[in-house]
Amino acid sequence: MSQWEEEFMDWWSKFYASTGETSRCGTYLEKGLDTLQVYDWELERVDAFGGLSDFCQTFKLYRGKTQEEGQDPSLVGEFKGMFRIYPLPGDASSPMPPRQFTSCPPVAHDLQPKDSNGKCDPYVKISLGKKTISDQDNYVPCTLEPVFGKTCGVALFDYDMLSKDEKIGETVIDLENRFLSRHGSPLRSGVNVWRDQQSPSQLLSRVCERRGLRRPVYQRDRLTFRGRQYTAADLDDGKPLNPHLGPLMERLSLLILRGLGLIPEHVETRPLYSPLQPEIQQGRLMMWVDVFPKSLGPPGPPFNITQRKAKKFFLRCIIWNTVDVILDDVSISGEKMSDIYVKGWLHGHEHNKQKTDVHYRSLGGEGNFNYRLLFPFHYLPAEQLCFVDRKEHFWSVDKTEKKIAPKLTIQIWDNDKFSFDDYLGHLEMDLNSMLRPAKSSVKCGLAMLQQAADQRVSLFQQKSVKGWWPCSCQLNGATTLAGKVEMSLEVVSEEEQEERPAGVGRDEPNMNPHLEEPKRPDTSFLWFSSPYKTMRFILWTRFKWFILLFIILFLVFLFFGVFLYSFPNYAAMKMVGPFGPAKAAQ
Repeated sequence: MSQWEEEFMDWWSKFYASTGETSRCGTYLEKGLDTLQVYDWELERVDAFGGLSDFCQTFKLYRGKTQEEGQDPSLVGEFKGMFRIYPLPGDASSPMPPRQFTSCPPVAHDLQPKDSNGKCDPYVKISLGKKTISDQDNYVPCTLEPVFGKTCGVALFDYDMLSKDEKIGETVIDLENRFLSRHGSPLRSGVNVWRDQQSPSQLLSRVCERRGLRRPVYQRDRLTFRGRQYTAADLDDGKPLNPHLGPLMERLSLLILRGLGLIPEHVETRPLYSPLQPEIQQGRLMMWVDVFPKSLGPPGPPFNITQRKAKKFFLRCIIWNTVDVILDDVSISGEKMSDIYVKGWLHGHEHNKQKTDVHYRSLGGEGNFNYRLLFPFHYLPAEQLCFVDRKEHFWSVDKTEKKIAPKLTIQIWDNDKFSFDDYLGHLEMDLNSMLRPAKSSVKCGLAMLQQAADQRVSLFQQKSVKGWWPCSCQLNGATTLAGKVEMSLEVVSEEEQEERPAGVGRDEPNMNPHLEEPKRPDTSFLWFSSPYKTMRFILWTRFKWFILLFIILFLVFLFFGVFLYSFPNYAAMKMVGPFGPAKAAQ
């Protein structure tokens, strides 16, 4: 794991390790840290916990009689309690059966004192309609910690800017049953911190007291509980020691607690229902509830389960050269050629496509660029995913967030000035599992696309790679080599980008590394933009003998033309001799 991934060892690493999403938890499991239990339903539906009604049950209260046969009476409330019936011995001198409900944990807290001693004597009084039920005879004397029950309602709403928010659904959790149940969960350890109010040894003593069990006996290097001795050998599970569990006795106490049927550290999945459609599930909510007795003091710090924040990174992609690119055009001189350029982008950032300049008139598929593509992106190292947020429509108020794999697409194109550019081939790579490049263009081929997963490399671990990669295309239903690209790929953090800056293309700051102008052949130019070069490097190079022959023939024909034009006049002058007599008279 890279140093970036180490920084993101958090509660979500624990959660993903527990759900089996190992690609999103980094090295959490290798470090031997605890996992949690993820339930696909509510705790009340877990068979091992008996509906959390082992201490008290809930009975529905109905009012009235049905008016018609088969019609249910109206539900007016619920009664929570527990009944225990056991026979009395016939002989009065015989011992009485053990009493029930002798160790009830406190549930209500911090009542206002009403008596002069700073206490009060609370009791329960229930009013239902015109009927009142008073439990005055069973008041609890001199206490501020009586037993009362609470339910917790969790509702999800849909936010609307111009109208009232709509309720999506809700779930109701009976906190009293959870707190009073013998399965109540004390095993709440964080990623690296013990969070409960009491240590495992203190929790074990409390559980023994509530269940009527004999307390464990602690010795220097062993713990005896219910006739069995526990030593360090019982903890030898091949994992490294967890520093947040404390010394040996605490670890052994925690081991025993986990075997007593307590609810483990967990995440439960609760269905959401709406009052408008009470029988139709409106979704599911993954959550957990912790209940801490205030009388035991404050609990440890809460878990930080805020959404992971992605860090900003930059991908520097330098396109050096291409070879063996498909020749897609025909020059004015009849030669096969391509005007090559390379385009690239990161998935989810299609709005930031970048391309190199054009290498014109490549006659053998070679291209020289020395051009840097620079792609900023936000990345979650612990999950190995890119974080992308954008508005789906221009009228959208909020941005839609999604996580996608960090994939890079490289394409080779043929530039056309008077028509659409021609696509030649492409290469797509996941930066977390990218093709290992070839060291030379000779060793680069389509066989590289079949590299096994264990032969591939992670750019986020290796930080930078350089070499040759193949680009392919589909031709007549078969995968064909469209060209080979020599690239350098480097991923840097935002801080490194500021410390070692680099610009796009060959623009300033042109460093890290400095890119020189590509040394392209003289024939690489746009033909109609330079008539002199067109004549020199295209027409003269290919047709110089034809041009020379044409010039010679032109001169010959011009000589004969002038001769034929001048010869009749010259011959006539010779034959008549107009200047001969005059010259003689003189």
